[in-house]
Amino acid sequence: MRKLVLFLGVIWLSVPLVAQEVGLQLYSLRNQFKTDVQGTLEIIKDWGITKIEGGGTYGLSMDTFQDLLKKNNLDVVSVGASFEDLEENPQRVIENAKAFGAKYVMCAWVPHDGNKWDLAETKHATEVFNKAGNLLKKNGLILAYHAHGYEFRPYKNGTLFDYMAENAKHFTFELDVFWAHHGGADPLALMKKYPSKFTLMHLKDMEKGIKGNNTGEEDVETNVILGQGQVDIAGTVAEAKKLGIEYMFIEDESSRVVEQVPKSLEYLKELE
Repeated sequence: MRKLVLFLGVIWLSVPLVAQEVGLQLYSLRNQFKTDVQGTLEIIKDWGITKIEGGGTYGLSMDTFQDLLKKNNLDVVSVGASFEDLEENPQRVIENAKAFGAKYVMCAWVPHDGNKWDLAETKHATEVFNKAGNLLKKNGLILAYHAHGYEFRPYKNGTLFDYMAENAKHFTFELDVFWAHHGGADPLALMKKYPSKFTLMHLKDMEKGIKGNNTGEEDVETNVILGQGQVDIAGTVAEAKKLGIEYMFIEDESSRVVEQVPKSLEYLKELE
Protein backbone atom coordinates (compact mmCIF):
# COMPACT_ATOMS: atom_id res chain seq x y z
CA MET A 1 0.00 0.00 0.00
CA ARG A 2 2.89 2.35 0.81
CA LYS A 3 4.16 2.16 -2.79
CA LEU A 4 0.71 3.03 -4.08
CA VAL A 5 0.51 5.97 -1.69
CA LEU A 6 3.88 7.29 -2.82
CA PHE A 7 2.93 6.94 -6.46
CA LEU A 8 -0.35 8.78 -5.99
CA GLY A 9 1.39 11.35 -3.84
CA VAL A 10 3.94 12.11 -6.55
CA ILE A 11 1.12 12.68 -9.01
CA TRP A 12 -0.58 15.08 -6.63
CA LEU A 13 2.56 17.03 -5.72
CA SER A 14 2.60 18.54 -9.18
CA VAL A 15 -0.92 19.90 -8.71
CA PRO A 16 -1.29 23.13 -6.68
CA LEU A 17 -4.06 23.44 -4.14
CA VAL A 18 -7.19 25.41 -4.85
CA ALA A 19 -7.23 29.08 -3.87
CA GLN A 20 -8.60 28.45 -0.41
CA GLU A 21 -6.94 25.89 1.80
CA VAL A 22 -8.04 22.31 1.28
CA GLY A 23 -7.13 20.25 4.31
CA LEU A 24 -7.86 16.82 5.74
CA GLN A 25 -9.89 15.69 8.73
CA LEU A 26 -7.60 13.15 10.40
CA TYR A 27 -10.50 10.84 11.25
CA SER A 28 -10.30 9.82 7.60
CA LEU A 29 -7.10 7.89 8.40
CA ARG A 30 -8.13 6.60 11.83
CA ASN A 31 -7.37 2.99 10.92
CA GLN A 32 -3.95 3.84 9.50
CA PHE A 33 -3.04 5.81 12.63
CA LYS A 34 -3.65 2.71 14.75
CA THR A 35 -0.59 0.98 13.33
CA ASP A 36 1.73 3.70 12.02
CA VAL A 37 1.44 7.31 13.15
CA GLN A 38 4.59 8.55 11.45
CA GLY A 39 3.83 6.77 8.18
CA THR A 40 0.27 8.07 8.16
CA LEU A 41 1.42 11.66 8.55
CA GLU A 42 3.83 11.04 5.67
CA ILE A 43 0.89 9.92 3.53
CA ILE A 44 -0.79 13.27 4.14
CA LYS A 45 2.42 15.10 3.28
CA ASP A 46 2.71 13.07 0.07
CA TRP A 47 -0.76 14.26 -0.91
CA GLY A 48 0.44 17.86 -0.72
CA ILE A 49 -1.90 18.71 2.15
CA THR A 50 -0.56 21.03 4.85
CA LYS A 51 -3.65 21.97 6.90
CA ILE A 52 -5.34 19.39 9.07
CA GLU A 53 -8.17 19.04 11.53
CA GLY A 54 -7.37 16.77 14.44
CA GLY A 55 -6.99 17.17 18.15
CA GLY A 56 -5.30 14.03 19.45
CA THR A 57 -1.77 12.61 19.47
CA TYR A 58 -2.56 8.92 18.85
CA GLY A 59 -0.81 7.69 21.96
CA LEU A 60 2.31 9.80 21.51
CA SER A 61 3.44 12.61 23.75
CA MET A 62 2.48 16.09 22.58
CA ASP A 63 6.14 16.96 21.97
CA THR A 64 6.76 13.84 19.89
CA PHE A 65 3.59 14.32 17.86
CA GLN A 66 4.37 18.01 17.31
CA ASP A 67 7.83 17.07 16.05
CA LEU A 68 6.27 14.69 13.53
CA LEU A 69 3.83 17.38 12.41
CA LYS A 70 6.67 19.82 11.87
CA LYS A 71 8.73 17.22 10.04
CA ASN A 72 5.83 16.65 7.63
CA ASN A 73 4.93 20.34 7.26
CA LEU A 74 1.50 19.81 8.80
CA ASP A 75 -0.39 22.53 10.61
CA VAL A 76 -3.30 21.69 12.92
CA VAL A 77 -5.68 24.60 12.30
CA SER A 78 -8.77 23.01 13.85
CA VAL A 79 -9.20 20.59 16.75
CA GLY A 80 -12.15 18.49 17.77
CA ALA A 81 -13.78 18.80 21.19
CA SER A 82 -16.45 16.71 22.86
CA PHE A 83 -19.76 18.24 23.82
CA GLU A 84 -19.17 17.04 27.37
CA ASP A 85 -15.90 18.98 27.63
CA LEU A 86 -17.44 22.11 26.13
CA GLU A 87 -20.20 21.90 28.72
CA GLU A 88 -18.24 20.81 31.77
CA ASN A 89 -14.59 21.67 31.17
CA PRO A 90 -14.14 24.29 28.43
CA GLN A 91 -10.75 25.24 29.86
CA ARG A 92 -9.46 21.80 28.85
CA VAL A 93 -10.67 22.49 25.32
CA ILE A 94 -8.91 25.84 25.27
CA GLU A 95 -5.64 24.36 26.52
CA ASN A 96 -5.72 21.58 23.94
CA ALA A 97 -6.43 23.99 21.08
CA LYS A 98 -3.63 26.30 22.17
CA ALA A 99 -1.22 23.38 22.55
CA PHE A 100 -1.77 22.61 18.87
CA GLY A 101 -1.77 26.26 17.87
CA ALA A 102 -5.22 25.85 16.35
CA LYS A 103 -7.58 28.69 15.49
CA TYR A 104 -10.79 26.66 15.39
CA VAL A 105 -12.48 24.20 17.74
CA MET A 106 -15.16 21.96 16.28
CA CYS A 107 -17.74 19.73 17.95
CA ALA A 108 -19.09 16.96 15.74
CA TRP A 109 -21.83 15.39 17.84
CA VAL A 110 -24.24 16.21 20.63
CA PRO A 111 -25.09 13.11 22.72
CA HIS A 112 -28.80 12.32 22.77
CA ASP A 113 -31.08 9.46 23.64
CA GLY A 114 -31.31 7.12 20.67
CA ASN A 115 -32.88 9.00 17.78
CA LYS A 116 -34.67 11.49 20.03
CA TRP A 117 -33.78 15.02 19.01
CA ASP A 118 -36.29 17.81 19.46
CA LEU A 119 -36.48 21.44 20.56
CA ALA A 120 -35.34 20.68 24.10
CA GLU A 121 -32.10 19.09 22.92
CA THR A 122 -31.63 21.87 20.37
CA LYS A 123 -32.04 24.63 22.95
CA HIS A 124 -29.71 22.92 25.39
CA ALA A 125 -27.00 22.45 22.75
CA THR A 126 -27.35 26.06 21.62
CA GLU A 127 -26.97 27.31 25.19
CA VAL A 128 -23.87 25.19 25.77
CA PHE A 129 -22.27 26.28 22.50
CA ASN A 130 -22.98 29.96 23.17
CA LYS A 131 -21.54 29.80 26.68
CA ALA A 132 -18.44 27.82 25.66
CA GLY A 133 -18.06 29.77 22.43
CA ASN A 134 -17.99 33.06 24.31
CA LEU A 135 -15.20 31.78 26.54
CA LEU A 136 -13.27 30.39 23.57
CA LYS A 137 -13.69 33.70 21.75
CA LYS A 138 -12.13 35.53 24.69
CA ASN A 139 -9.15 33.21 24.27
CA GLY A 140 -8.76 33.89 20.56
CA LEU A 141 -10.55 30.74 19.37
CA ILE A 142 -13.59 30.14 17.15
CA LEU A 143 -16.08 27.41 18.03
CA ALA A 144 -17.81 25.66 15.13
CA TYR A 145 -20.56 23.09 15.52
CA HIS A 146 -20.52 20.34 12.91
CA ALA A 147 -24.18 19.55 12.30
CA HIS A 148 -24.66 15.83 11.73
CA GLY A 149 -28.08 15.59 10.12
CA TYR A 150 -30.51 15.13 12.98
CA GLU A 151 -30.73 18.92 13.34
CA PHE A 152 -32.65 19.27 10.06
CA ARG A 153 -35.93 17.98 11.46
CA PRO A 154 -38.95 20.25 10.93
CA TYR A 155 -39.53 23.12 13.35
CA LYS A 156 -42.07 25.88 12.75
CA ASN A 157 -41.56 27.09 9.17
CA GLY A 158 -38.06 25.64 8.95
CA THR A 159 -35.90 23.19 10.87
CA LEU A 160 -34.27 22.83 14.25
CA PHE A 161 -31.02 23.82 12.56
CA ASP A 162 -32.65 27.16 11.75
CA TYR A 163 -33.26 27.65 15.47
CA MET A 164 -29.59 26.96 16.20
CA ALA A 165 -28.32 29.22 13.42
CA GLU A 166 -30.61 32.09 14.37
CA ASN A 167 -29.57 31.85 18.03
CA ALA A 168 -25.86 31.22 17.51
CA LYS A 169 -24.34 34.34 19.10
CA HIS A 170 -20.92 33.03 20.09
CA PHE A 171 -20.37 30.06 17.82
CA THR A 172 -20.34 29.24 14.13
CA PHE A 173 -20.87 26.10 12.08
CA GLU A 174 -18.77 23.63 10.17
CA LEU A 175 -20.85 22.52 7.19
CA ASP A 176 -20.44 18.84 6.41
CA VAL A 177 -22.04 18.71 2.98
CA PHE A 178 -22.59 14.94 3.21
CA TRP A 179 -24.45 15.06 6.52
CA ALA A 180 -26.50 18.11 5.59
CA HIS A 181 -27.59 16.41 2.37
CA HIS A 182 -28.16 13.12 4.19
CA GLY A 183 -30.36 14.89 6.74
CA GLY A 184 -32.61 16.30 4.03
CA ALA A 185 -31.11 19.78 3.70
CA ASP A 186 -29.60 21.49 0.66
CA PRO A 187 -26.01 22.43 1.61
CA LEU A 188 -25.78 25.16 -1.02
CA ALA A 189 -29.10 26.69 0.05
CA LEU A 190 -27.89 26.68 3.67
CA MET A 191 -24.78 28.60 2.70
CA LYS A 192 -26.84 31.17 0.83
CA LYS A 193 -29.30 31.49 3.71
CA TYR A 194 -26.64 31.84 6.41
CA PRO A 195 -23.61 33.36 4.65
CA SER A 196 -21.96 34.52 7.88
CA LYS A 197 -22.61 31.41 9.97
CA PHE A 198 -20.31 28.88 8.29
CA THR A 199 -16.59 29.19 8.98
CA LEU A 200 -15.43 25.66 8.08
CA MET A 201 -16.48 22.85 5.76
CA HIS A 202 -16.18 19.10 5.43
CA LEU A 203 -16.07 17.95 1.83
CA LYS A 204 -17.55 14.49 1.55
CA ASP A 205 -19.62 12.92 -1.23
CA MET A 206 -22.38 10.31 -0.99
CA GLU A 207 -22.84 7.34 -3.27
CA LYS A 208 -25.68 7.81 -5.71
CA GLY A 209 -28.87 5.98 -4.84
CA ILE A 210 -28.39 6.22 -1.08
CA LYS A 211 -31.43 7.64 0.68
CA GLY A 212 -30.74 9.79 3.71
CA ASN A 213 -32.53 9.98 7.05
CA ASN A 214 -32.50 11.99 10.28
CA THR A 215 -30.32 9.69 12.38
CA GLY A 216 -26.91 11.19 11.57
CA GLU A 217 -25.67 7.69 10.82
CA GLU A 218 -24.76 5.92 7.57
CA ASP A 219 -22.50 3.16 6.27
CA VAL A 220 -19.03 4.70 5.86
CA GLU A 221 -18.59 2.80 2.60
CA THR A 222 -21.10 5.18 1.01
CA ASN A 223 -18.34 7.83 0.99
CA VAL A 224 -17.15 8.19 -2.60
CA ILE A 225 -14.62 10.28 -4.52
CA LEU A 226 -15.65 13.93 -4.59
CA GLY A 227 -17.71 14.71 -7.66
CA GLN A 228 -18.82 11.12 -8.21
CA GLY A 229 -21.74 11.11 -5.80
CA GLN A 230 -25.05 12.90 -5.29
CA VAL A 231 -23.81 15.92 -3.29
CA ASP A 232 -23.31 19.21 -5.13
CA ILE A 233 -19.60 19.47 -4.41
CA ALA A 234 -18.91 21.90 -7.25
CA GLY A 235 -21.66 24.27 -6.14
CA THR A 236 -20.74 24.25 -2.47
CA VAL A 237 -17.03 24.71 -3.14
CA ALA A 238 -17.78 27.67 -5.42
CA GLU A 239 -20.00 29.20 -2.73
CA ALA A 240 -17.35 28.59 -0.06
CA LYS A 241 -14.86 30.56 -2.13
CA LYS A 242 -17.40 33.34 -2.54
CA LEU A 243 -18.08 33.44 1.21
CA GLY A 244 -14.40 33.29 2.09
CA ILE A 245 -14.61 30.11 4.15
CA GLU A 246 -11.04 29.60 5.26
CA TYR A 247 -10.66 25.82 5.38
CA MET A 248 -12.41 23.00 3.54
CA PHE A 249 -11.42 19.65 4.99
CA ILE A 250 -11.78 16.48 2.98
CA GLU A 251 -13.26 13.75 5.15
CA ASP A 252 -13.41 10.28 3.65
CA GLU A 253 -14.46 7.65 6.18
CA SER A 254 -14.43 4.71 3.75
CA SER A 255 -11.94 1.84 3.68
CA ARG A 256 -10.81 3.20 0.28
CA VAL A 257 -9.61 6.51 1.71
CA VAL A 258 -5.97 6.11 0.65
CA GLU A 259 -6.96 5.54 -2.96
CA GLN A 260 -9.82 8.03 -3.01
CA VAL A 261 -8.32 11.18 -1.48
CA PRO A 262 -5.81 11.84 -4.29
CA LYS A 263 -8.63 11.51 -6.81
CA SER A 264 -10.79 13.87 -4.77
CA LEU A 265 -7.93 16.37 -4.78
CA GLU A 266 -7.65 16.07 -8.53
CA TYR A 267 -11.37 16.76 -8.84
CA LEU A 268 -11.07 19.89 -6.69
CA LYS A 269 -8.23 21.07 -8.89
CA GLU A 270 -10.52 20.77 -11.91
CA LEU A 271 -12.98 23.15 -10.24
CA GLU A 272 -10.52 26.06 -10.27
